[in-house]
Amino acid sequence: MKIETESPAAQAEALPFAVPQSRWNEAEAAAMTPEALLLYRSNLLGSDLTVTNFGGGNTSAKLTAADPLTGEPVEVLWVKGSGGDIGSMKLDGFSTLYLDKFRATEALYRGVEFEDEMVGYLPHCTFNLNPRAASIDTPLHGLLPFAHIDHVHPDALIALAASSGGEAAVKAIWKGEIGWLPWKRPGFELGVQIREYVKANPGLRGVMLAGHGIICWAETAHACYENTVALIADAAEYLNGKLSGRPAFEGAAVPSLPAAERAALAASLMPRLRGNMPGDRAKVGHFSDDPEALEFVGSKAFERLAAIGTSCPDHFLRTKIAPLTLDPARLGDDAYLAEQFEIYRQGYAAYYQRCARPTDPKMRDPNPVVILVPGLGRITFAADKTTARLAGEFYGNAINVMRGAEAIGDYIGLPEQEAFDIEYWALEEAKLQRMPAPKPLVGKVALVTGGGGGIGRATAARLLSQGACVMIVDLNAEASESAQAELARTFGRDVVRSAVCDVTDEAQVADAFAACAREFGGLDILVANAGIASSAPIEETTVALWRKNYDVLAEGYFLTSRAAFPLMKLQKGGSIVFIGSKNALAATPGASAYASAKAASLHLARCLALEGASDGIRVNTVNPDAVIRGSRIWDGDWRKERAGAYGIDAGDELEAFYRNRSMLKRSVLPEDIAEAVYFLASDASAKSTGNIINVDAGNAQAFTR
Repeated sequence: MKIETESPAAQAEALPFAVPQSRWNEAEAAAMTPEALLLYRSNLLGSDLTVTNFGGGNTSAKLTAADPLTGEPVEVLWVKGSGGDIGSMKLDGFSTLYLDKFRATEALYRGVEFEDEMVGYLPHCTFNLNPRAASIDTPLHGLLPFAHIDHVHPDALIALAASSGGEAAVKAIWKGEIGWLPWKRPGFELGVQIREYVKANPGLRGVMLAGHGIICWAETAHACYENTVALIADAAEYLNGKLSGRPAFEGAAVPSLPAAERAALAASLMPRLRGNMPGDRAKVGHFSDDPEALEFVGSKAFERLAAIGTSCPDHFLRTKIAPLTLDPARLGDDAYLAEQFEIYRQGYAAYYQRCARPTDPKMRDPNPVVILVPGLGRITFAADKTTARLAGEFYGNAINVMRGAEAIGDYIGLPEQEAFDIEYWALEEAKLQRMPAPKPLVGKVALVTGGGGGIGRATAARLLSQGACVMIVDLNAEASESAQAELARTFGRDVVRSAVCDVTDEAQVADAFAACAREFGGLDILVANAGIASSAPIEETTVALWRKNYDVLAEGYFLTSRAAFPLMKLQKGGSIVFIGSKNALAATPGASAYASAKAASLHLARCLALEGASDGIRVNTVNPDAVIRGSRIWDGDWRKERAGAYGIDAGDELEAFYRNRSMLKRSVLPEDIAEAVYFLASDASAKSTGNIINVDAGNAQAFTR
């Protein structure tokens, strides 16, 4: 079958750089304290992705404050602390140091071979017991004399910093107002170099740092902000002039697939890629077919530039220095994919062996982070969804840099040893070691059917709370969307998605699982929870009612499990949890269709446990009873029917009836079911399959033995 592709002419002319505009609101800023102005400036800069990327860049101000010990005025350096994001940080994201104490540490500086030890002196300079750790870039701010300093990494400026024609372009754009320094790793030595350069070249507005970004300044917060934005705009307009009317990256070579085919291909490819990345923990994927990615991967210069790797440390700390590139004609060949991953891992190990010193940290995960496919786009994998998304965005920044750098010269990556020294920097390793241990389900992907109801929402929340990504599917669009919105407010937008799915419709089930694979990279956990309930004596049970119960509770569980199995096999294991019922084990009058359908799904779970064991797929069942609160099933006719069967009122009396009927005299809540699901989904039950957990407050009829 011929695949229609988008016309190469649609991307013939290079994508332009965005030109930032000032967003400073003088009326809003007028009443702010100096500290608040620093935060305002920082948030404005950091929330504009044409200015800096997430977590990148830092800002500072030298402000006067009363010394808490003496009451005397002292000069305090406020500078973005380690690990923060200037776009979203609050005032507590700044570290504060006595400026005179910090500058006095220069007397202890023993030279570039020992510059890392200077970081150990920073806590001794802390002002007012501020616990926020100072960043490695503190010397860039503290050693310069200017009151307000910005250090940012916008694509347009890094494009100049990473091009063989960059220095000439800087002179052409700013006529000597911006200086140029060759590459030097961030740290105390770079701070000293910038200070001495500025002394020798008075009147500068900033200095371009090759391969890194820009540092610029002014004497007020407002002037500093306007200077930063103007410099980025100047660079963007200059590069746009160079790019205008010409194709990027030497022109198009491979046309892009249509959007629908890209989505389908990503859904089928990502689980296969994920299955080729061994390690202690599974990874989560992120797919992007934005214009930058499609322009780059479809270009003639793609392979050449991708092999050079990213240049800015802010980029390759997230992306690894180089991506894995795949031949779009061979994506259906599993042996080819396995071979390419192994070649990449061997290449990364060789890079480590060439560059590592005896004192360097051990080699980290050698699997690729960024995977590029002509015609398709960019796929990234990381330990969690947010990190995977950010890695993709950072590589998007790197693409922009390459485009601009090539427009004025040749794109230049960092020398291999320099790149390694950043990636395996002892200070970065220390930061990694300080991170808390990951939650048990980090890296896991779950799909919950009936996710808009009480048990479904509680289950999704429990899995999310332990680090999983969750795809909520439900027949009711409003319920699935509201569940997603509610859970996103608690756990973040990255980790939860939703889709409308009738589990009795084979095509809708396939679409829902494809969406999960495309959004997160695969599947590790299926919670089959979609359900209905009905009550009628046997002679009043219609064929339609009988079939409706079996369609949802038996065939629906079959269809979702069948869709899960191939994904879990690619991931080399998984956990399926059926939400059953006490009635699967205990006969009940007036509900033969419901109870027998639940019994069928229970036996299906046992059959699937046998089939899945050799592939590491575990299948278990949780049997609730009378989970009334938050249940959409109990809000309908089922409540009245069951109350009628027992001759009691359908209001509060029904919940009390079920509570008192139980051996433990306790109500069963959605969160109780969710706890059992979490146990069966997690490694805590790694040696359990084909099992049943009754969560019914005790019912002797439902004892399994």
